[in-house]
Amino acid sequence: MARQSERHAIDQLLAAAAAGRGGALVVSGEAGIGKSALIDTAVRSLEGHTVLRTDGAEFEQDLLYAALYQLCAPLLDRRAKLPPVQREALEAVFGLGPQTSPAPLTVGLAVLGLLHEGARKQPVCCVIDDAQWIDDASRQVLVFVARRIEAERVAMMFVARDPASAPGLAALPRLALTGLPEEDARRLLRTVVRSGLDTELVERILAEAAGNPLALLEFAHDDGPFGIPHVRPSLPHVGTVLKSQFVHRFEQLPSDARPLVVLAAAEPVGDLALLRRAAELLHMDPGALSVAEDAGLLSLGPRLTFRHPLVRSALYSAATPGLRRRVHGALAEATDPATDADRRAWHRAHAAVDADEEVAAELERSSQRARVRGGFSAAAAFMERAAQLTPDAERQAVRLIAAARLRLQAGSPAAARALIARAEPRLKDDRRTQARLLRARIEFQLGHTPRATAALIDIATQLPDEQAAEVYLEAFASVMFNDNRPGLLTKLGAAIQGRGRPQEASPVDLLLHALLEQIRLPVEQAVPAMLEAVTACRAAAPEAAGPWRMNLVCQLVIDLRDDAVFREVTDQQVEAARDQGSLATLPQALRYQALSRIAGGSLSDAAGILAEAQALDEAAGTMRVVSVDLILAAFRGDAYHFRELRKPMGVDGRPNETVGEQYARAVLHNGLGNYEAALQAAQASERRHQAGSYILWAVYPELVEAAVRADRPHEALHAVNLLERLARAHPAPWATAQWLQARALMGQDADCDRLYREAIEHYARTGVHIHHARTRLTYGEWLDGEGRTEDARAELQAAHEMLSSMGAKAFAERAARRLRAAGERPRTQDADEDPLSVLTARERLIVGKVAAGASSREVATALFLSPRTIDTHLHNAYRKLGISSRQQLRKLSG
Repeated sequence: MARQSERHAIDQLLAAAAAGRGGALVVSGEAGIGKSALIDTAVRSLEGHTVLRTDGAEFEQDLLYAALYQLCAPLLDRRAKLPPVQREALEAVFGLGPQTSPAPLTVGLAVLGLLHEGARKQPVCCVIDDAQWIDDASRQVLVFVARRIEAERVAMMFVARDPASAPGLAALPRLALTGLPEEDARRLLRTVVRSGLDTELVERILAEAAGNPLALLEFAHDDGPFGIPHVRPSLPHVGTVLKSQFVHRFEQLPSDARPLVVLAAAEPVGDLALLRRAAELLHMDPGALSVAEDAGLLSLGPRLTFRHPLVRSALYSAATPGLRRRVHGALAEATDPATDADRRAWHRAHAAVDADEEVAAELERSSQRARVRGGFSAAAAFMERAAQLTPDAERQAVRLIAAARLRLQAGSPAAARALIARAEPRLKDDRRTQARLLRARIEFQLGHTPRATAALIDIATQLPDEQAAEVYLEAFASVMFNDNRPGLLTKLGAAIQGRGRPQEASPVDLLLHALLEQIRLPVEQAVPAMLEAVTACRAAAPEAAGPWRMNLVCQLVIDLRDDAVFREVTDQQVEAARDQGSLATLPQALRYQALSRIAGGSLSDAAGILAEAQALDEAAGTMRVVSVDLILAAFRGDAYHFRELRKPMGVDGRPNETVGEQYARAVLHNGLGNYEAALQAAQASERRHQAGSYILWAVYPELVEAAVRADRPHEALHAVNLLERLARAHPAPWATAQWLQARALMGQDADCDRLYREAIEHYARTGVHIHHARTRLTYGEWLDGEGRTEDARAELQAAHEMLSSMGAKAFAERAARRLRAAGERPRTQDADEDPLSVLTARERLIVGKVAAGASSREVATALFLSPRTIDTHLHNAYRKLGISSRQQLRKLSG
């Protein structure tokens, strides 16, 4: 039997899903290769399954959530069992309730919950055919769900010609179909041609079809001489040959049937009642469709379906433009505007011959509905078509700009830029400035080049103060971490300073001012502005502070060394992003939260948080930022993972992330005892600071330690001076502790012992336990060098135990080496003895939330997973830990 191995792969997927190990598969291959037939055969053999199907339609790609609705419709009666927020999200996007503008993540979680409910009684099999043609909103949700069904009784099979043409599908497991082997192709051909056919002609059919099953069947049924196709070897692709075959068969139909077939090709849903109404408006007899069915072009049933998507595409393209407009006009008139306004508007747009403001306005209303439902691609397509049909030149340009904004929100900056270029010549001065601003932002998004930065700054000088501050802050924030041309930020700062500071400064003004002061002024002069900005942004309403701007607030708090505020702000950021279901802001908020956990010595928790951030980036299709991953690898002393993370930096449009990488490299090498390498990294960062670029002030303690250990303490004098000025300007315990430790390391004070002990006391008042432990390590090393062996052993043992339990293995090993040299055996209490160390990063993250009192449903909502997935991870964690209840878990975690 043909396709045995491929069928086995599909059967394995379905069997695993039935057993509660869900998964997804993309079945790919050229048109007619047998993808749908293979899946249909497998699905027909299923017993006791719920089968859900949806089909992408080439002419329906811009109709929001059309494919998702088709898939979910049989289960919608179970939506009442979902949490209210998820139920409302489904009702909003499917037009069944109030328009609440749900975030894509919330919609994805709602669909996951719906499939979970559907799989309670029996396994669910989802088939998404012609996935390359489903609308963007549906695809984003379905890919999100496909990555989260590993513990569900759900199998998802996507059928696509080329997964690369459908964003998100390329990351899923793939089953690629190629042409049938020659023997199987011959066997299939023998089933459809008469015996005794000329051998040469059979060979020509086999050669032309190249193992494509649809081509074999079509060529064998062609009406050419002797019942075989007019073989045309010059044609470049089997699909092209097939299209010509379908058009040839179409042209043989009676004249009254051909327009009806085009009408059917223009209506992708296959709604026979709608087709009858439209046919009557065109004075056509719907009964003539049976002739096309007899010709093997389509099938009539509950829905009209074409034999293959190629048939629909070929016949629609073969029709004259006038006929296509006529059938779309009839379909628009036959469509109920109360229940399907968007589809009606789309048909009216295709029926229009010339500019028509009435149709354009209807399309604009459809765009607004799509935008409210979170479908930016669909909204952009409606608005773009509205612009094309707008008679007034300036109004057309305004709609083009609106379409460009929507394209940008949909993640298509290049398409947005093209729309702006068409609009700009038709705009008046004030609107032209806004268009230039949008174009500059797009250029900046496509590549953080000096030219793009200059364009943003130039436009900002022409904007009102409030809007200018936002633009300046955007340019500054994007450059500060990737300023690979030292001095660029200084020039940007000079341009911004020229505008002065408004009398009534907003949080945005204060934040911009603080960042400028930090790179322009001595530390003690910059600190007041930094504190003022942090206070204002924390006190402001969420919309005034803004989600991405709060990341900059986190950065200011880190530099000010205020650990309590740091943890509070990062946790609030994550909570706010979760509440909003924001794929755009949650991953970066999670990275700042991971930084707070690293500082607190909870390296395993940080790893779980970063794993979640990476999964969300993959779900959203956004580029992964690895600075925090580098910092985690550095504190763990994992040089191999550090190198692997660095490899893609600066490649294929990825940022260099210089600021975070230099700091992480200094930490890594200080832990490993490679002090020269640590000093080089820290000094590279220091040189950037001196050239007017932004750096993490946290690099200065690393510089001091590296310089002292490399026996070059004079090279750390500037760093110690900076730490002193920070501690005096903002005497938070963390800032004071790191200054005291730096002085003690330098060994220039008469009483280093007192400095170390005071530093340790200050660190004990903070939550930055990893730095507390490192200070005890350096104190122990100093005591050992002073010949105070017993005291040294006590500090080194304490440091070793603290660092080991955190998973900071390289720093722990530094303590262990000193202990062994002093004849002491390190008391092993490393991360491997931590009972939770047997858990994966995700299991540990879930266990932590459950131990804190969260229910499975609450954890599932927080992590954008299904409750069943949470329960599965929890069950695995219980098994590994040898426990059976949440009460035991709380005791173990405590």
